[in-house]
Order: sequence, then C-alpha cells, then structure tokens
Amino acid sequence: MADDRGSASALRSSISVHGLMGEGRFADVLLWRRPRLSGYILGIMTVSWFLFEVAGHSMLSLIAKALLLLVSILFFWARSAAILNRPLPPLPNLDLSDRAIDKITDCLRIWINSGMDVARGIAVGGELLLFLKVMLYLWIASYVGSLCNFLTLLFIVVSISFTIPALYEKYQDLINDSLMSFYVSAKNIFKSSKTSSIKEKKHD
Repeated sequence: MADDRGSASALRSSISVHGLMGEGRFADVLLWRRPRLSGYILGIMTVSWFLFEVAGHSMLSLIAKALLLLVSILFFWARSAAILNRPLPPLPNLDLSDRAIDKITDCLRIWINSGMDVARGIAVGGELLLFLKVMLYLWIASYVGSLCNFLTLLFIVVSISFTIPALYEKYQDLINDSLMSFYVSAKNIFKSSKTSSIKEKKHD
C-alpha cells in the first residue's frame, strides 16, 4: 500500500497535461488558457453543427447567402459613404503572406509524406503489422462513419478535445487518486481470487 501511495504521488507530480500536449498554442487553446480563442472555436463549431445538422441548411446555400448579405452591405456602405462623405468600410488586409503559405505547405507536405511512407511500407516493404494497423483504423473509421456523418463526428471530437483535457487538468489530483484507488482495489480482488483458486486446487 505504501508503494501504491508513492506511485500515486509520483504520478500526481510527474504528469503535466500542458506538457504532454506540447506546451504550445495548441495546448493553450484546448486547455482554455486562451479563453476567448477557445470560446470562439467551440462556438463556431457548435453553431456550424446546429445550422447544418439540426436546422438542415445546405453548406453551399448558407455560404452563398452569407456572402450575398456581406457583399450587399459593403456595396451600399461604400455608395452611401461616397454620397454622405463618410469613411469607407474598414476592410482588413486580405492578402496571404508568404510565411503563412509556407507554413500551410509545410504542414501539408508532412502529412502527405507520412501517408506515402505508410503506403510504401505496405506496397513495397510488405509489412504485415502496418497493414493490419491500417486495416483496423480504416474499419473503425468506416464503422463510426456508418453511425454518424462527418460533421457530427467532427463536432463530437472537437467538444471532447475542449472538455476532457481541461477537466482533467483542473481535477487532476482527484482523478489520479480515484484511478489509483480503483487500481489497488482491482489488484487486491485479483490477488484474492487467485489465492482462493490455488487453495481450491490444493484441496481437490
């Protein structure tokens, strides 16, 4: 029991959710250390899911209507500004910088190269374990996709990503203690059942 308590205290002191998630901007957003950005992302995802899944809007139709409304507002704003001598609508700089494009292409290159490595390992290397892993992942994806569509699945994944890590970081000590207590109880039950089975065998 002393070893178990020591393991629990070591587990409590060694695990850092923020460190496990890379300690970067991505971890800050998921752990709500940037609450405004986290709220924006989760809110946009929730509104998108409601509009496309619950309300039944078509994505193309909704985007076209939103752009139509935006263009109409900007056009009439610009026309009235010229007549009434008012400032023009404050549009931001919409140009993509070379640095942003380089980051996007680097991310895409990493994902594409990883996929090509997997395909090469299966087709050329004949790696059985890799082939079975890919088959299992694809089967799981196919099964989950048959239960719900992609947008609902994406909404579930995003919601879990924004809640479970943050809740675990907030109640980390309580959760670790509960898991350790469950582990000790299961270990004791397993030991007692094993001892009783050995005694029964000796008695027979």
